[in-house]
Amino acid sequence: MDAVDHINVDVDDLEACYPFYRDRLDLDLLRPPSDFQGEHAMFDVGGTVVTLAETGRADGWGGRIEHPLDKAHVAFETGRDDYERFLEELGGQFPKQGPYDWDEFEGFYFLDPDGNLLEVITYDPVPGDIDRSLLTHDDV
Repeated sequence: MDAVDHINVDVDDLEACYPFYRDRLDLDLLRPPSDFQGEHAMFDVGGTVVTLAETGRADGWGGRIEHPLDKAHVAFETGRDDYERFLEELGGQFPKQGPYDWDEFEGFYFLDPDGNLLEVITYDPVPGDIDRSLLTHDDV
């Protein structure tokens, strides 16, 4: 394998999820829902296509999660400044959401409007003016 070409994220409500991925996560839009006969939207994330697909087959579990490793997820990498902004905006959704010290990087988990689990990570070091506890592998 050379790369991940695309990832499909199954959603129940494209109307709620589309602006979340476009505006809140600031993903680069490739094709809006209006380009498709079905309910889809496509974004580019560092050369990988992320497609939202309203197929009617989403879990519909409604965001009930105790720990992020309870559900598969898609992780997005970003720089420290955007990471901190996302953490502030999307934190506090469920227990053990993070942030985590994953040795090589720091990451935290959050839910999109449809309850899909996502993660944002950064490889950038923590600036000296940020003092917070990080969860570790032992907290999993």
